[in-house]
Amino acid sequence: MSKKQKTIFVCQECGYESPKWAGQCICGQWNTFAEEKVSGSEPNKLAVYDSRTKPMPIHEIKSGIHSRLDTGINELNRVLGGGLVKGSVTLISGEPGIGKSTLILQAAAAIAEKNGKVLYVTGEESEEQIKIRADRIHAISDELFLLSETNIDRILHFVREIEPAFLIIDSIQTLFSENLTSAPGTVSQVRDCANEMVREAKTKNIPVFFIAHVTKSGELAGPRILEHMVDTVLNFGGERSQEFRILRSHKNRYGTTSEIGVFEMKENGLVEFDNLSKSFMDGLEKEAEGAIVTCSYEGTRPLLLEVQALAVPANIGFARRASIGIDNGRLNMIIAVLEKKTGLSLINNDIYVNIVGGIKPEGTSTDLAVALAIYSSCKGIKVASDRVAVIGEIGLTGELRPIPNAEKMLKEASKMGFERVMMPEKNSKKISGKLQNTKIIAVDTINEAIKALERM
Repeated sequence: MSKKQKTIFVCQECGYESPKWAGQCICGQWNTFAEEKVSGSEPNKLAVYDSRTKPMPIHEIKSGIHSRLDTGINELNRVLGGGLVKGSVTLISGEPGIGKSTLILQAAAAIAEKNGKVLYVTGEESEEQIKIRADRIHAISDELFLLSETNIDRILHFVREIEPAFLIIDSIQTLFSENLTSAPGTVSQVRDCANEMVREAKTKNIPVFFIAHVTKSGELAGPRILEHMVDTVLNFGGERSQEFRILRSHKNRYGTTSEIGVFEMKENGLVEFDNLSKSFMDGLEKEAEGAIVTCSYEGTRPLLLEVQALAVPANIGFARRASIGIDNGRLNMIIAVLEKKTGLSLINNDIYVNIVGGIKPEGTSTDLAVALAIYSSCKGIKVASDRVAVIGEIGLTGELRPIPNAEKMLKEASKMGFERVMMPEKNSKKISGKLQNTKIIAVDTINEAIKALERM
């Protein structure tokens, strides 16, 4: 007898299954249900587990240090937590043309030279297109194998045949399984194919990289369950017209999630930046209104950044607030504190804030610099940006709250030649030792910070 088939509707955003079509899913998204056919046969019985597998007391399990592969790219190693862990599955996403495939191809060639066979599976490009890119960026190795295939069963066959030390899938949304009737890229196909690859990676101890698409809003395309299935989620961002590309970790079972890697796209591929602070400080003006240098602690290193603010009279009824690199809600809070605690009227001013270089710093260490940059632009105060740095978090009462890693930020500013660093007084009391060429300006409230700014 032929197997009966039934139709279900699957949300392409969250993976929720419904017996009938609905306009809105339980996740809140509209018009995301797609029709898929599933087999009506009985589900497979549970696999018979190896008799050697049994529960063990946690104190008997050896933890040890995970074995890692050097990718040959220090910035990528840093974001991954020290290199590729064997058997790990990593998902990297980014906008088209940002350089995802270029970055992974460079790493693949380096790993192939040191560790043996590497398999690059491409579902979007032909082998000839990959070879042209590899020639351009000099990512050539005798141990690097290319495969243009989208059938998951055939891919697994070649993986078992070649037994690579590293596997790349470009991209996971193009793969399909013949066991499913839905189209490639749907929730069922992505979930099933990813599941097969994760099982293979864990069984054979092969590190795997998934390259994935993103939506128009910049979020990872496909079901959210894909992010839960992998060990590490990376995002490769930046504007194609800008100099820098930022690699950031959003999930990492083997390292920190706040680490970043910075690259520059050139004709021969992606080039790493070792001294990031120096790169961001190259274009500093000696004296400018609304420009102040701050410091953010990204992962395991401090990073000097330039905050620029512009305040101009509003031409329409409602003043506009726009920011690049700073959360808009945080910006509105800083503006509210400025108006309430300093008496500065900004209700009729459009305010624009920008972090130069395309970096989006995490944490609140840039609050005080943003506030003083806005004040500087409103009052026309010129600041010696090449000699003064500002760090600190602003509370709703106008007090300056201490920030973590302030001493490391201070040393970075001193190393880059800054003569004065303004910081919360609570941080300055904990600084051990003195720096010869750098003076600490300790302030306790936003009003004290503004008075210190006016005296500079």
